[in-house]
Amino acid sequence: MLEVGTMAPDFALPDQNGTIRRLTDFRGSKVVLYFYPKDMTAGCTKQACGFGELYPQFREKGAVVLGVSKDTVASHKKFEEKYGLPFLLLSDPERTVIEAYGVWQEKKLYGKTTMGVVRTTYLIDENGIIQRAMEKVKAADNPGQMLEMLDEGKAE
Repeated sequence: MLEVGTMAPDFALPDQNGTIRRLTDFRGSKVVLYFYPKDMTAGCTKQACGFGELYPQFREKGAVVLGVSKDTVASHKKFEEKYGLPFLLLSDPERTVIEAYGVWQEKKLYGKTTMGVVRTTYLIDENGIIQRAMEKVKAADNPGQMLEMLDEGKAE
């Protein structure tokens, strides 16, 4: 996991429409960058729909939301369309950005250890500096927590 106060690594990933997006494209806006394991799964759907419902409030506060998983562009497009998601989903099948942000880790599930994406959310300021880093977030609670952090103007 990356340290608060450090520069967020830039990246170039395709969104659900195949358009290449870079973190630097969003300079001047706060960025909620969240990493999730898989499209169309229960927890990931709750988290994405939560961000979708609150998206107008994020925009009012000058923030954009970017979701990242190792799913394909086509999978992201289906996920966006099925749930009417109003924000960008970035595809990282090679795990380049997932690993750069330190979210590819050992996970234990039913006593079995595997490698996977640990649900993590970063709040990045207008200059690309990490303001908050939350690891192992609860999918349903995360969108509201991030909105509260923007409300509080937290920069810990």
